[in-house]
Amino acid sequence: VQLQASGGGLVQAGGSLRLSCAVSGRTVSGYRMGWFRQAPGKEREFVAGIWWSSGITDYAESVKGRFTISRDNAKRLVYLQMNSLKPEDTAVYYCGAGPYGSEYRYWGQGTEVTVSS
Repeated sequence: VQLQASGGGLVQAGGSLRLSCAVSGRTVSGYRMGWFRQAPGKEREFVAGIWWSSGITDYAESVKGRFTISRDNAKRLVYLQMNSLKPEDTAVYYCGAGPYGSEYRYWGQGTEVTVSS
């Protein structure tokens, strides 16, 4: 599985961005897809996840109500719609994929999001 994240950039607080993760390689129908982020000097943290087949989602408390994860089966894309962005959302965002019952195993290269106050 190969993943390629895009869509990052510089945005003012309160603004929006949509990240995309292009999925290629083997089928991911039994996989969980996720977005993670890593801010400078901090550990990588979970942001949002979605089961490819069912579409069931879950979110970190810090982004609930502001971020939405979704996927497009036909285009093999995973999105992260980020609204009401805050300076503390500044980080490099990574998409990840992992088969059922396993940890996230595959990672994209990351896309940088900077939220100015």
